[in-house]
Amino acid sequence: MSQTQTISSPEIQLSPLPTAKTCSLYEITPSTLERRIPNTATKPSSIHSTHPIPNPTPDTPIPTLRLLSSILAFFTAGLNDGSLSPLLPYILRHYSLPPSSAAHLYLSSFLGWLLVALTNSHITSYLGPPGSLLLGSLLQVLAQSLRGWAPQWGLLVVTWGVVSLGQALQDSAANTFVAGVGREAHRWLGAVHAGYGVGCMVGGLVAAAVAGAGGGGVDVKGGQWATFYWVALGVGVVNAGLVAWAFRVGRGGAVETQRDEGRNGEREEEDGGKNRRAWEGLKKTAGNRIVWAISLFYFFHLGVVITVGGWLVEFLVTVRDVPLAKFSYVSTGLWGGVAFGRILLAEPTHRFGEKKMLLLYSLAALVLQVILWQVRNAIVDSVMSTMMGFLLGPFFAAGISVATKLLQQSLHPPALGLIFVIAQAGGTIFPAITGIVANKAGISVLQPILIGLIAAMGISWALVPKVERRDE
Repeated sequence: MSQTQTISSPEIQLSPLPTAKTCSLYEITPSTLERRIPNTATKPSSIHSTHPIPNPTPDTPIPTLRLLSSILAFFTAGLNDGSLSPLLPYILRHYSLPPSSAAHLYLSSFLGWLLVALTNSHITSYLGPPGSLLLGSLLQVLAQSLRGWAPQWGLLVVTWGVVSLGQALQDSAANTFVAGVGREAHRWLGAVHAGYGVGCMVGGLVAAAVAGAGGGGVDVKGGQWATFYWVALGVGVVNAGLVAWAFRVGRGGAVETQRDEGRNGEREEEDGGKNRRAWEGLKKTAGNRIVWAISLFYFFHLGVVITVGGWLVEFLVTVRDVPLAKFSYVSTGLWGGVAFGRILLAEPTHRFGEKKMLLLYSLAALVLQVILWQVRNAIVDSVMSTMMGFLLGPFFAAGISVATKLLQQSLHPPALGLIFVIAQAGGTIFPAITGIVANKAGISVLQPILIGLIAAMGISWALVPKVERRDE
């Protein structure tokens, strides 16, 4: 055969490209695109979880049961935290300890939050947000079951850290979930954090009633105060049960669906990849200035709330010389104000702008604190503390709402984890400093410390960038 010989073949007819109406098997429509192409534009994968809890979109109903579970999680945390102020005088007297010993409880609590901040990315990568929520609830159940026996001081201190481990895991996952429910997120965040305030109020009421039972004396030997923790244990069990139910893994559920997608599209992912992405997330978070600005605000904010909530009753009993049994309920007014503030002030705070309104609340709280300091009357102190709690109520939810708007979604879990641990640092350092200084100079130092903290809180909030409002 010569090189110039040609080979004849049937003529190949090129038909026109199919039109939109003639496409069948390969028809490109929005629905097929949604099925074939991962929706990374609207649902970015979390760098901390290979199977995050999907947040609702405008086309999906709001998951009411999960929101109720989130509210109960915060109520459970509040029930624990709100009980400390009325119980602290009993605890110190039961173990024959000076006020400075309360620093051990706050330090243990901080270490729990710190541990979660360092490991939350990895825990969520392996367990997923539902697993983190359930683990957090079970840790709180464990701690409350140990407290009810009025254990040795060292073990009691350890339980504070265990409770904080559980709270940190639940708070981070629940906040991330609720902040992404859509345009109504600010309202749901207000409701969830109001659950914390209500829990603090109820915890204060029940703790004061239980500890003061039998005539209001301090039961040094019997540890009557510890009976409260059996109540907290019961609520914790319900919390764990609701988490397991609301965030359950089932056919077509959030976790299983995401795992199926992972098996089809990312089968090569290994544990090392999860760890690498987790560390990358922490690195990006640590280098973000907005995260540090918001963290500084929460550092002082929680310092204010936990300090006044923890030491108010001791201040009234020692400085104002009032009966412990009668005024152990004062902290309930503070937390009741916080709860109502989170409910009633959430909408006006969002409507008129978080930046402006929180600065206004800070100034008003500062004025109330000066009145509380200068007017030496226990009744006035009680009223002022309740009003101050009302003004401080919307701060936490508003800060979370602003943070989730300023930060990209993939940074929400690590950023919130870092923000919370720095907030807890403030909630640990300042109450502990108050106790240490009070051990030398008296608990009257509480008032000037609070005035300085409120001023620092307002200034730090002024440093947070303003959210540019836009229609979504």
